[in-house]
Amino acid sequence: MGKYEQLARDILKEVGGKENINSLTHCITRLRFKLKDESKANDDNLKNMPGVVTVMHSAGQYQVVIGNHVPAVYADVCEIAGINAGAAADEEEEAPKGVFNKLIDIISGCFSPILGPMCAAGIIKGLNALLNFLLGASYATSGTYMVLNAIGDAVFYFMPVMLGYSSAKKFKLNPVTGMLIGAALCYPTIQADALKAAGKAVGSLGVLGSYYKTFAGIPWIAANYTSTVVPVLVVTALAGKIQKLAKKLVPEMLQNFFVPFFVLLISLPVGFLIIGPVVSLATNALSTGFTSLFKMSPVVGGALVGFFWQILVIFGLHWALVPLAMINITTLGYDNVLASSFAASFAQTAALFAMFLKMKDENRKALALPAVVSGICGVTEPSIYGFTLPEKKPFIISCIGGAIGAAFTAATNAPVYIMGGLGVFGIVNYISPKGDAHGMYMQLIGIVIAMVVSFVLTYILWSDHSEEKTAETKAPEKVSGPESIVSPVAGKVINLKELK
Repeated sequence: MGKYEQLARDILKEVGGKENINSLTHCITRLRFKLKDESKANDDNLKNMPGVVTVMHSAGQYQVVIGNHVPAVYADVCEIAGINAGAAADEEEEAPKGVFNKLIDIISGCFSPILGPMCAAGIIKGLNALLNFLLGASYATSGTYMVLNAIGDAVFYFMPVMLGYSSAKKFKLNPVTGMLIGAALCYPTIQADALKAAGKAVGSLGVLGSYYKTFAGIPWIAANYTSTVVPVLVVTALAGKIQKLAKKLVPEMLQNFFVPFFVLLISLPVGFLIIGPVVSLATNALSTGFTSLFKMSPVVGGALVGFFWQILVIFGLHWALVPLAMINITTLGYDNVLASSFAASFAQTAALFAMFLKMKDENRKALALPAVVSGICGVTEPSIYGFTLPEKKPFIISCIGGAIGAAFTAATNAPVYIMGGLGVFGIVNYISPKGDAHGMYMQLIGIVIAMVVSFVLTYILWSDHSEEKTAETKAPEKVSGPESIVSPVAGKVINLKELK
């Protein structure tokens, strides 16, 4: 048992116990529960619990915000409840209501398990890009570059395999079957570039593109699926449905072999023939739309993302932009959408630091400083829920600072080339694979702008009234004796001698 055993027991009790849990996952800072009945959870007790930042209801999930140490708390909760990590119960989960909530739930559920390794790989890729920038062209041909590039690039190149595993758990599919689906999508000889190099197209299906081979006489529009995100999610979702049906139809003694046989035999051809081409067309159109918006008005596009990013984080809706950014990086080699969110976390952190300097309560200051450090590392939930959002004004100021910083970086063309580290660890994500550091320099300037705006405005416009509120609350308790009373309406001390 870990060191957060008591916290885990308290959380488990306040969410209604093990019997009220359908599933449990976690992201960077939050425990994400799917509860059978959210009314059984006690929000107030959880919010006031030491070790818990706040509670959120979002995308059909009951989210308990913990902080950077959430994996350790998650492990203790799972152990105490006697449940498997990532799958709190075998019962069918109640799907979130609304198409958008379902979409966010799927995205967060599929990306959360791979987020840590993906960020680690991104940091390695960023380090390699930095070394390439510092050491020059000779480094790019060295064995060190090749090894680090392979380590950092593998998770992105074989993204369908990673997502095949995590999405299989989300869609209640055998995880190894999910990995096989991802691996098939990455198989070298079926990629569009490989088929194009092997021979001329034999026909065309209009907007879907040309085809070079047929499957059972059906035209097959190939695509490049390595590093892609959406196709494997859709194919795995289909495979989960097929597996459920196959288990009903195939005799139990034959299920070990024939259930995955039918799942793979049906889902992958449908994926290659229908899902892949249609999804690729849709995602390319979406990517083109956002790219056109940023080309038409980079300042407006960047400012919108920079302003609303922290708001999206509050509700866990920032996940919606992650697949889009990955699509852009895969198809274009860079992304401007997610790049516009980079300054926002620093703006949030600067606002909190200004609050820290003006705080009078030493206990609050002791809690604020770790939140500042967390924000510098790119995790802003402790800052948002613990300090800026309850005070409102600093939070709004941080959104303004993020918007101004993002508008600058978008106007000066500072795209992100790597999905990797957060906060200070993500600065190298803006060095191009060829070693061009223009984007990194512009992002650094954008960060400074966002932080200065947020810090100065917060320091000038925000006042700490916590001691005054405490004094007002405690004043009636200090009154004693027959010479004074407390008005039950106004809560004020009335001197009886003065009334005489």
